[in-house]
Amino acid sequence: PRLIPKGSPVVQRAVCRSCDLLQRIPPLAAGGKARCVRCAQTLAVRPADPLDAPLALTIAAAIALAVAYLSPLMSLTVAGREATTTLPGGALAMWHAGNPLTALVVAFCAVVAPACYVALLLVVLFAVRRPPAPAWVGDAMRMVDRLRPWSMNEVLMLGILVALTKISQLATVFPGPGLYAMLAVVLLLPAIMSTFDAREVWSRVAWADAAAARGVPR
Repeated sequence: PRLIPKGSPVVQRAVCRSCDLLQRIPPLAAGGKARCVRCAQTLAVRPADPLDAPLALTIAAAIALAVAYLSPLMSLTVAGREATTTLPGGALAMWHAGNPLTALVVAFCAVVAPACYVALLLVVLFAVRRPPAPAWVGDAMRMVDRLRPWSMNEVLMLGILVALTKISQLATVFPGPGLYAMLAVVLLLPAIMSTFDAREVWSRVAWADAAAARGVPR
């Protein structure tokens, strides 16, 4: 087979989701797109800045997560009494209220999974800046893919907004810094995915570069 130059994008085949036509996707230039030859549906996109842009967004998401976890989500005032809570504190309150299963689900989906997801992304993006990256980056990438569906910040944010609407009829509600930080996380995670180029990361892993150097087709 023809050898692929080291560091070049991988030639692959893809099926169009609109018309089911199987076709080859050529190596794309930075910022380029591949469209279906039959229906013009976008098949692949290569971000113009596959490392720096997602790294900056991931750092911002990590800062926003820290603020969301440590700052009050909201404060409630009822009959002159005020109460505040943080996101981890809400899960802990559910545990003490006798709902351990719900508390564990909320803690994992709203606290543990997003934190691990952002942390692993940071590790991967820092590790691949100077290729070849260690082989364990491949394992980290697989963990990132597995954690993303469990990072349910969008569902959590929707639930908070619904709760705020209902509670506001019974008490005075003041949004806290944690709520705004969580909203920033909800916006930053899709932005990271839109700029993150997984193929670029995989091409920088040590064993992938070694395979290309030996002429093994990828």
